[in-house]
Amino acid sequence: MDRMLYVAMSGAKEVMLSQANNANNLANANTDGFKQDFNIFRAQHMQGPGWNSRAYSMDERPATDFSPGAIKVTGRGLDVVTKEDGFIGIQSPTGDEAFIRSASLQVLEDGSLVDVKGNPILNEGGAPINVPPSKTITIGDDGTISIVPADSPSNQLVVLDQLRLVKPNTQDLEKGLDGFTRLKADAQPVNQEFVSVVSGALESSNVNTAEALVNMIELSRKYELQVKMMSTTKTHAQKSDQLLSLR
Repeated sequence: MDRMLYVAMSGAKEVMLSQANNANNLANANTDGFKQDFNIFRAQHMQGPGWNSRAYSMDERPATDFSPGAIKVTGRGLDVVTKEDGFIGIQSPTGDEAFIRSASLQVLEDGSLVDVKGNPILNEGGAPINVPPSKTITIGDDGTISIVPADSPSNQLVVLDQLRLVKPNTQDLEKGLDGFTRLKADAQPVNQEFVSVVSGALESSNVNTAEALVNMIELSRKYELQVKMMSTTKTHAQKSDQLLSLR
């Protein structure tokens, strides 16, 4: 009976992990730019000497869904979203480069251009962008950043910098446990490319809430089945003890 019990316990644990992943997707259904994570189960045979008589279930997150979400118009000039499968380069808290498809840009008091989470936005050379005191700031269709300097007597726009825009193969991208999307370790570096940028808009999450809710119900039923198997194991053990006591 111990084999059946451990298989059921393992199944219940992996279902809980899958449920946590699904709950994270559902919780971020309204988070701009969020990309949902895929989740699958696979059989893992018991390793050891002799015949592999038991197969445990294993929950895995094989990849992230990088399909674009819906575009929503905000009317704010510093809200940008890329087109043509493009990405914007940012600097993650660990100091390396990460990629996003949409950003609500902010200018800090020291002039640093950051996203809504405070991550520095990179220019075409891979360096953080700094914006001097200005009257206005606009983002062009090609990612060009133009400003009207604060001390300028006119409203003539001056080109300041350009966003780092890349088009990596999504198969070379992976989302880490910190939520940032980076190139895989064995992927080739990406260079600046022409990517169209839409200002005054943001990309919504690509999570399908109806699908996530249905998946939540399905996982709950799977967990109940595993618990029922554990209860059945206990009943079988009690019946076995009763039969042994009759001898």
